[in-house]
Formats: sequence, structure tokens, C-alpha cells
Amino acid sequence: MESSTTPGGRTRREATRQKLYEAAVTLIAEQGFSATTVDEIAERAGVAKGTVYYNFASKSVLFEELLRHGVGLLTASLREAAERTAREGGGKVDALDAMIRAGLVFIDRYPSFTQLYVAELWRTNRAWQSTLMVVRQEAVAVVEDVLREGVDNGEFSDEIDVPLTAAALVGMVLVAALDWQAFQPQRSLDDVHSALSRLLQGRVSGRR
Repeated sequence: MESSTTPGGRTRREATRQKLYEAAVTLIAEQGFSATTVDEIAERAGVAKGTVYYNFASKSVLFEELLRHGVGLLTASLREAAERTAREGGGKVDALDAMIRAGLVFIDRYPSFTQLYVAELWRTNRAWQSTLMVVRQEAVAVVEDVLREGVDNGEFSDEIDVPLTAAALVGMVLVAALDWQAFQPQRSLDDVHSALSRLLQGRVSGRR
């Protein structure tokens, strides 16, 4: 393994993998997993075909690692939003609101990955299904932690179903963001965040 680093501090191999992830996610979003070839991924990434196999044993392994990488970035952004809110003295509702925004920012930055991730959640015959379930749970668990802390400190009702509520919040962000990008692209990220924030805080009915 090469040890030289790029100016950004990543190893050269990490930089190459990032190129392959970006090429793969774009191509698979455009034409599907089966129709995408390793040759096309290599060409789009600007590397030799052998470089793909040096980094990943197969196209399926590349896609599995792509899921790990992408959901890992999402999970890290959600966790950072919660931790930043805590450092600033905010409550758990504030933390969830910050996590909603962080999720929207991630989806806005990586729309092709998000489309693939949501599509794969509904498939059950993929080799990477178990990996997908693991990384999904890692993202949802960050939200579960905030909900449980809110229940423990009395900010949330102890009657809420924490796992289901966490999954619902993550799902709300994913679906709303994809709808925004596909059908309401004229809206700003602030518009979408404001609407979801109102749902979170129970201010949809207009009651004070």
C-alpha cells in the first residue's frame, strides 16, 4: 500500500477510491447496477481497469463499499450536528432539528448516492443486503441516542417508540429531500428545512 499523501492529507489510495466511488455512483444512478461495467467505472474515474480490481475485488464489492462509505459520511454528519448542538447548550429538539438540516445538506451534496441508497433499501435479493441493513442501523442509531437522552431528561414523553420514531425521522428527511430535488427544485434548502422543522416541533396545526 502506498503511503504518500495528497495535499489534503488523504493517502493516494484513498483519493483513488474516492474517484471510483464518485464514478460508480454516478454511472449506476444513470443506468443501473447491472448495466454498468467495470470498464465504464474506470473510464469515468480516469484510471486503468486494473486499478479498480486493485482496490476492489469486484463491481459488487465496490458497490458494497460505496454504501458503507456514503452512509458512513451521513452518519458522521448527523453525529456532528448533535454534538455541536450539545456543545452550544441546545436541547434535544434542537439537536434533532440540527440533524435534519445536516441530513438535507448531505442529500443536497450527494443526490445520486441518496437515490441509490433509498432504492436499495427496497430490494431484498442483493449480495450486500446485510451490509446495507448494518449501515442503515448505524445512521438510525445516532437519532435513537438523541431520542433516548431526551426521554431520560424529560424533554420527550417516555411513551414514544424510540426505534420507530428514529426510523420515521430519517425516512422523513430522505423522502422529503428526494421529492424536493425531483419535483420542487425551485425551493431552497432553507425552505425544506423550515417545513420539516415545523413537523418536528409540532407546529403544523397552527396551535400555540
